[in-house]
Amino acid sequence: MGDRTNGRAGAAGRAPAADREQRIRSLRNVVLVGHSGAGKTTLAESLALATGALTRAGRVQDGTTVSDYDEIEHRQQRSVQLSLVPLEHAGTRINLLDTPGYADFTGELRAGLRAADAALFVVAATDGIDGATRLLWAECAAVGMPRALVVTKLDAPQADFAATVELCREAFGGDNPEAVLPLHLPVNHGPEGPDGRPRISGLHALLSGGCYDYADGHRVERAPDAEPAGAAAAARDRLIEAVIAESEDEALMDRYLAGAEIDAKTLVDDLERAVARGAFHPVLASALPLEGSREGLGSIELLELVTAGFPSPAERPLPDATAPDGRSRPPLACDPDGPLAAEVVRTSGDQYVGRLSLVRVFSGTLQPDQPVHVSGHGPAEGDHQDDHDTDERVGALSSPFGRVQHQVAEACAGDIVCVAKLTGARTGDTLSAPAEPLLVAPWQMPEPLLPVAVEAHSRTDEDKLSQGLARIVAEDPTLRLEQNPDTHQLVLWCLGEAHADVLLERLRTRCGVQVDRVPYTVPLRETFAGPGRGRGRHVKQSGGHGQFAICEIEVEPLPTGAGFEFVDRVVGGSVPRQFIPSVEKGVRAQLARGVSADYPVVHVRVTLVDGKAHSVDSSDAAFQTAGALALREAATEAGVRLLEPVAALRVLVADEYVGAVLGDLSARRGRVQGTEPVGVGRTLVRAEAPELELVRYAVDLRQLAHGAGDFTRSYARHEPMPDAVAARLRPGSDG
Repeated sequence: MGDRTNGRAGAAGRAPAADREQRIRSLRNVVLVGHSGAGKTTLAESLALATGALTRAGRVQDGTTVSDYDEIEHRQQRSVQLSLVPLEHAGTRINLLDTPGYADFTGELRAGLRAADAALFVVAATDGIDGATRLLWAECAAVGMPRALVVTKLDAPQADFAATVELCREAFGGDNPEAVLPLHLPVNHGPEGPDGRPRISGLHALLSGGCYDYADGHRVERAPDAEPAGAAAAARDRLIEAVIAESEDEALMDRYLAGAEIDAKTLVDDLERAVARGAFHPVLASALPLEGSREGLGSIELLELVTAGFPSPAERPLPDATAPDGRSRPPLACDPDGPLAAEVVRTSGDQYVGRLSLVRVFSGTLQPDQPVHVSGHGPAEGDHQDDHDTDERVGALSSPFGRVQHQVAEACAGDIVCVAKLTGARTGDTLSAPAEPLLVAPWQMPEPLLPVAVEAHSRTDEDKLSQGLARIVAEDPTLRLEQNPDTHQLVLWCLGEAHADVLLERLRTRCGVQVDRVPYTVPLRETFAGPGRGRGRHVKQSGGHGQFAICEIEVEPLPTGAGFEFVDRVVGGSVPRQFIPSVEKGVRAQLARGVSADYPVVHVRVTLVDGKAHSVDSSDAAFQTAGALALREAATEAGVRLLEPVAALRVLVADEYVGAVLGDLSARRGRVQGTEPVGVGRTLVRAEAPELELVRYAVDLRQLAHGAGDFTRSYARHEPMPDAVAARLRPGSDG
């Protein structure tokens, strides 16, 4: 494929305006998307090898790898964070953003989408397409992001390129499956592999008819076939018709229908324009390079598509920006001389240079040692960062490659760079000029719904815990930190178990803080099962002033939501007026502590009906104690019911899993309130369910719906818990 820009990147340093504009035109920001195990990181390494960024598979000159950044990734054998792989091909700079495929790290994926201008969806020929990838394709389509598909693992014995292409057409074609077609067909000319089948050794280019032979480990172009036959001829005709249908030249279709021969250059140019508009989504083939070789099957073709078909940053719309106080600002433009507007898309720590912020520059030019204004979207609950609108000075700018940081002189509009020493910035913050501060609209982030309760392992860890938590919250916007006011537990709200494991490991290795996981406690309540009466007697004499207070109360439950009422019906001054507030204070304190299972008591009316006092020994403290004792005695007589919180659920799931979701909600004591279709192939389930049954629902729903479901929940009310469930939670129970 040709190069739409035919430009080369400008030299580093303070480049003239014309050079900066040329740098923007010859820049591509591309994100790799796909489920875990699809081969995204392997593909990134293959492209780096083909462009010379790697000297051998997975290694740069100093021995590091493309993904060699986070030790946790090596231990877990999967990507857990966004990584940048800078490449250059045919004078075009490519910022390749490798994202985690596991659902627990969706926040890193969202950040990659925000920083990119086009997406490569990676589909393994051996694994199929999961529901989460289908949903992500629909999201990209909604914003018009250009997309292409790469079929990987074609060197696997069970790989079937044609079947995978048809699967992609069904999953991503929507109303127009002809917009998802291959540009090449694999050619089996190589020697037989271990399975006895001929190895795929080349590609047949459908538009030009040329053949690219990779049998010797590097691409060799052979003469095009005189006349494609069979499946190749049918695939070529289908591709030509699809390209012409998306052509901006309306006369081209008339010429084609009239039997005119359309030259290959015209078709390629129209194809590239359709890809850049997001109207056509080519499917490409990929396989690993041979041992000791540099070019894997399809690597050059993929690089050509990225450089010639994907848009530059100047061709893509930019996010909205306002002043930090909400006042409007002119729309951003990808102009190196415009006002500075950049966004932190990832924050991480480095043991040598400290905090590193991966930044996408939307407008203006960022230089080392430049003062910037850091704006955030308000401090998240419990994140220990009150100051979120401040001025800082940036440190060194670099282009990362694994562990290696290559220093750069400046980053102009469209660039993605690492910025050192932004100590107050966190993921999602905006960098702008101090004289003209801006705040870029936030990108969509998943809501963390898996609670993980933790406590410091030792006193030393407790002293460092606050600082460590502040650090990981700044790095990960999908983490929500909560100090529960009812249970007093420290709770990390995560996206899943793997997410929680990584966060705790980062606390230990990066922050030196060891924490222990403890069972998460759902905040329950108590209420009286019926009316009751109690007498509180607090009489002590031990020399000097004694303690004397007696009070009698009546207690009755109130309707849900009525709160607490205290009524004074004392007659004859049996309880002096100055001590009636003391009785109420003691009752309130006991209500907060609970009367049966240490849960707060709600929705009750307490009536003070009688009591006794002593002219010398009665006191405020004595009547507080008597009030608490009276409430506990009344609870023994009336009985206590546990109240559990109930959540309102909205579960969005693929149609084929609705039945399984409904059955699962029923098993969780849920009540389905209705279902309704949402878009094509998805259903919204509205239900209510006890919070006790939803502690692990974030994990269970993902398994139940095969990644094609998500949910939100909100507090609805507390309601009585079934006796059988309550019996397991009371003190002394075996449950």
